[in-house]
Amino acid sequence: MKKRAAQIFIDMGFIIGIIFSLSVCVHAGPPENLGGWGIDAPYNQLYDASERDKIRGYVRDIKEVSPMPGMSPGVALVLDESENEQTLVHICPVWYMDQKSLGLRKGDKLKIKGVWAEINGEDIFMAAKIKRGDFFVLKVRLTKDGMPFWVMPPDQLAREKAATE
Repeated sequence: MKKRAAQIFIDMGFIIGIIFSLSVCVHAGPPENLGGWGIDAPYNQLYDASERDKIRGYVRDIKEVSPMPGMSPGVALVLDESENEQTLVHICPVWYMDQKSLGLRKGDKLKIKGVWAEINGEDIFMAAKIKRGDFFVLKVRLTKDGMPFWVMPPDQLAREKAATE
């Protein structure tokens, strides 16, 4: 029982740290043209919310990617779904949240909601919501329509963040 209480205390401290980090990172601000990450940009047009899916697995790696030619870098992770199956999961632009601010690390067991897309002949998964355990949730898009958090007006973004806490 003491071990469980200690783990909950540690997890809660970690979550508070993540929330603080997110509030600092998100306010760094996007580049003027959103670096190809805008709501009407070709990349975001690939997100079809009617095709929602979920995947599970363990984080193998967290890295920077350029999703499409000419786009500013994004944060992605490589998810081991099984022994032979790895999936590249796109999360968000680096200017919105960098690798260290995600609150994820190699070996984490995750459940991810999002959609599949094909870019340059490769299947990738575009994340909307990432869940680790019972207490950690990272949302980067609205699940219902795929609107990216990084393009939301500040008041809407504040409401969405409050809803996940």
